[in-house]
Amino acid sequence: MPRPNVEAERREQILSAACVVLAEVGLQNLRLAQVAKAAGVSSGTIHYYFETKQDVVSAAFEFNMSNSLERRQSILASEQNPLEMLQELVESYLPADSRSLQAWRVWAELWAEGMRLDPLQEVNERLYGQWRDIVTDVLRAGQRQGLVKEGDPVRFANMLVGMVDGLAMQVLLHSPNMDLKNMRETCNALIGLFAAR
Repeated sequence: MPRPNVEAERREQILSAACVVLAEVGLQNLRLAQVAKAAGVSSGTIHYYFETKQDVVSAAFEFNMSNSLERRQSILASEQNPLEMLQELVESYLPADSRSLQAWRVWAELWAEGMRLDPLQEVNERLYGQWRDIVTDVLRAGQRQGLVKEGDPVRFANMLVGMVDGLAMQVLLHSPNMDLKNMRETCNALIGLFAAR
């Protein structure tokens, strides 16, 4: 049996490859043999760590989310005020580079397939709940500091999260009406509306 740290590294290797394949071919077309090839392991190795394709996919979505949050820890740990922090979070979520584009494509697959598959709805609710909670906490901190206007911080968070998601999908779909600059400006305008007057 492999050593625990080797197991953790191999599992991460498989999940990273699963995210690459999900972003490239989508969930409907994903085959575990493709994941094995992308990870540089055998199909048997995949099945050592995961019983089913659904297990791989669910774990890949969680892996995608944990990587996303990890990449933003420095923003969340910074000393900047909450409104600036929200702007920086939005900036970090723009589908502007290959890493962000891959993460967004994985999310899009979760949402598309989650409409039909109950287990993915549960994954979405759990993972997405974490992201909403983070944005809500930043807004609450802003209210405590008198920087964010009074109101329901959960509703504000839902507004911002929903806007980021919707506009990012338009950017991914190459809408002539929504490019990265427009997305950034629109999201920052909403954040400006949260500011206490």
